[in-house]
Amino acid sequence: MGRQDLGRRNRPASPLYTAEERSRRDASRWTLVQGVLAPVQFAIFLVSLGLVLRTLTTGEGAAAAQASVVIKTLALYAIMITGSIWEKDVFGRYLFAPAFYWEDMVSMLVLALHTAYLAALATGALGERGLLVLALTAYATYVINAGQFVLKLRAARLESMPQRMQPAGALS
Repeated sequence: MGRQDLGRRNRPASPLYTAEERSRRDASRWTLVQGVLAPVQFAIFLVSLGLVLRTLTTGEGAAAAQASVVIKTLALYAIMITGSIWEKDVFGRYLFAPAFYWEDMVSMLVLALHTAYLAALATGALGERGLLVLALTAYATYVINAGQFVLKLRAARLESMPQRMQPAGALS
């Protein structure tokens, strides 16, 4: 066996869900809640991103941009709270289940940045431009985190497909 045979590519990937976890996931009402909240939050993000960028480039609409970031943050809190309940239903712990450890770690950063925005807005610690730059920083981490979850969703779907139906190279 050559040295390259020891790499991750040649080892079978551990499944994202055990049969019991998959059953709990499918039975949990929080799975549907997450399935609804995720695209709603993404739509809010897109609108807010547009408002923030407009304000940064034109100087207009600061109140609307700031309000949109607050709404985006509230949507984030909703998805984080319901997501942790979902994780408890499926994996038996509220956060940091091994299957979603890194997604949860990045989610904590996303949550911290959005919360920092609210704190800075409430205290006046940052000016208008500083607030909007902080919002963009929070949004950049959100995009990374959303990408992590999309990749996990794709992996879960591929994992649940019968082997003969999987696209060539799908799991490598």
